[in-house]
Amino acid sequence: MKKLSIAQIEEKLASILVETDPFIVELKNDERKGAQQCLAKWKKQREQEKRLQEKFFEMNHYERKVRSQGFNLIAGVDEVGRGPLAGPVVTAAVILPDDFFLAGIDDSKKLTEKKRQEFDAIIKKEAIAYSVAMVHAEEIDEINIYEATKKAMYAAIVSLEPKPDFLLIDAMKLETPYPTESIIKGDTKSISIAAASIVAKVARDTLMKELSFSYPVYGFQQNMGYGTKEHLQAIKQYGITPYHRKSFAPVKDYINIII
Repeated sequence: MKKLSIAQIEEKLASILVETDPFIVELKNDERKGAQQCLAKWKKQREQEKRLQEKFFEMNHYERKVRSQGFNLIAGVDEVGRGPLAGPVVTAAVILPDDFFLAGIDDSKKLTEKKRQEFDAIIKKEAIAYSVAMVHAEEIDEINIYEATKKAMYAAIVSLEPKPDFLLIDAMKLETPYPTESIIKGDTKSISIAAASIVAKVARDTLMKELSFSYPVYGFQQNMGYGTKEHLQAIKQYGITPYHRKSFAPVKDYINIII
C-alpha cells in the first residue's frame, strides 16, 4: 500500500463505513503508530455509531407497534418544568415521519445544551408537525402544577396540524379524542416523546434566559428557575418576581416581597 500521511489516512477513513473495505484491510498492515491510532479511532467511532443505531431502534419500539395497528400520525407528548420555583411549565407535541432517524436522540436531560439545540433544529425541520404550549406561574398557583401540566399538554396537542391519530405520552394520563398510551419514563423509551422533551426543554430554557436579562440576580440563565442555593439566596435577599410560583415552598414564605 502506498504510504499515505496520517492526515490523508484520516481523510480517507472519514468516508469508509465498513470494516471489509479494502483500505481497512491494508491499513491493518501499516506498522506506523499513527496509522494504527487512526484505525483504532475509526473502529471506536463505528462501534459508537452502531450502539446509537441499536438504541434508536429500541426507542422506536412503541412507534413500530402503533404503526402496525394502522396509525400513522403518532404524536409524542412531554413536559418540562414541573419542579422549578419560577417560570412556566412547558409542553411539546411532535409528530415525526416514519423514516425519521436521529442517532443519539434521548431524554433532553441527558443531552448537553449544545446537543439539545442541535437536535431541536433537526426535529423542527423534519417533523410532520410540532407545537409548544406553556402555562405560567400565576395560573400554576391557581390550578396547581398537575392540572397546569395537563392543560399545557392539551394545548400542545390541539395545536398540532395535521392532527394526530395516536398519542404517546410521557407518564401522564389524558382523556383525549385520540387513542393514547402513557409510558413511564417515556422520554428514554420513545423517539417521539424524546423529541417532544427536547423541543419543550429548549423552548423553556430560551424563555428563562430571556427573563434573566430583566431579573439578573436570580441566575435564571443558569438554574432555569430551579431551587439552587444561589436562587434561594436571591429570593431571601431580594424577594420574588411575578414569574415565581407563589404556591411553591419556599417561595410562598416571601410573597410579601415582590420586585
